[in-house]
Amino acid sequence: MVSPARPLSRSVLAAAVALSVALPAAPVRAEDEGIALIRDTEIEEILRKDSEPIFKAAGIDSKSIEILLIGSKELNAFAAPQTMGVFTGLILESDNPNQLQGVIAHEVGHLAAGHSARSGEMNAAGMKPFLLTMGLGVLAALAGSGEAAAGLVGSAGYFGTLGAMGYSREQESRADQAGAATLERAGISGKGIAEFFDKFRYQEVFQEARRFAYFRSHPLSSSRIEALRHRVELNASYGKPDTPEAIEEHKIMKAKLEGFITPTTAIVKYTEKDTSYPARYARAIAYYQMKQPDQSLKLIDALLVDQPNNPYLWELKGQVLFEFGRAVEAEAPQRKSVALMPEAPLLRINLGQTLIALDDDAKIEEGAAELRKALTQEDDNAVAWRLLAQAYDKQGKEGLARLATGEYFFSLGNPQQARVFAMRAREKLTKDTPEWRRATDIVLTSKPSKDDLKDLAREGSIVRSSSR
Repeated sequence: MVSPARPLSRSVLAAAVALSVALPAAPVRAEDEGIALIRDTEIEEILRKDSEPIFKAAGIDSKSIEILLIGSKELNAFAAPQTMGVFTGLILESDNPNQLQGVIAHEVGHLAAGHSARSGEMNAAGMKPFLLTMGLGVLAALAGSGEAAAGLVGSAGYFGTLGAMGYSREQESRADQAGAATLERAGISGKGIAEFFDKFRYQEVFQEARRFAYFRSHPLSSSRIEALRHRVELNASYGKPDTPEAIEEHKIMKAKLEGFITPTTAIVKYTEKDTSYPARYARAIAYYQMKQPDQSLKLIDALLVDQPNNPYLWELKGQVLFEFGRAVEAEAPQRKSVALMPEAPLLRINLGQTLIALDDDAKIEEGAAELRKALTQEDDNAVAWRLLAQAYDKQGKEGLARLATGEYFFSLGNPQQARVFAMRAREKLTKDTPEWRRATDIVLTSKPSKDDLKDLAREGSIVRSSSR
């Protein structure tokens, strides 16, 4: 299920770009003019499936690429070493998987063509520490919290680069050619990329301020579109259609996003007469977003009759129950989602969140264990650290709670708060334990003060501590 990272516009990032900050009570609702990094296992899986053959054909290890799903109605995308960003607006504007793959290939083409200035900026921003990795269910625990905007200071540099990205027409043409060649090597039709750019040919005549962000940084021209069309028509796979499976997944991805982002519109678009799975899925999500949980659950249960082994439906059911104060009932569907997809850390985070909310000692311990398992796969997941701190606090494990809070701020790129809580953790943890040494490491890598360094040197911790 889609869930947003903290909306960013009302936080300390306001000076960087107009982003959204206050946590809504329900998952994604990207503000009309806002941007949020969001996490969704299902959509990430579809995007990865679409992207992997392109990365492979370009000689890039797909496992090294972090795919960012950016909640915004803007039509945009970018690629940088180890990172690819896809805006929800781009997904919603694409008519089929091939069009989306074409844009991805074009972005990879910028890297293949050696356009490193932009990617260098992205790297310099230190993107990874600022990924606000949230899973389904997380927002219910954090909504309304005074900490909603905490730890975002470090993200300003990253988001600032989004507005600075831009290429020349010459670079665009080169990326077109590189992207077309990559698609050819991957055995994917280049028809989609030509169709997509032609679809937005009218942007060429708009004043820059009125264009989609993507076409401000990626200037279109009729000659460029025609040159690209001529190139991809030579592709041996030009007439190769999308597979039925890929088309269905693309529809599901769009329906899911529309259900979250524009629920009232989704209800109108996906009418009761449309009995397809994507339409029913969109309506279930839309009713949930419109605070009609009973109607949403009725639709979800009907979908589960048809697809009893779909982990994302169980995930959605658990989320609806949890967010509407039915945590006890949410446990079973969330357990089912994890059992069906044990390798998905976000699903474990959802389950962990529910378990620690039950105020049962055994459940809280199990919830903490689920969160720790998730963190072995995503050790920079800020939300998992925040929830783990809550679990430890409920268990009276003060030192571990402080350490987890330090990790939370460390993951958000807030070294000052990370250091403060790591120092507090050291006061409560047993000296020379792995946890104590980790707290020391956080202090050393989070701009320690001279007094901190003196204290650490006095006790010999600087010599003994290990790097992360």
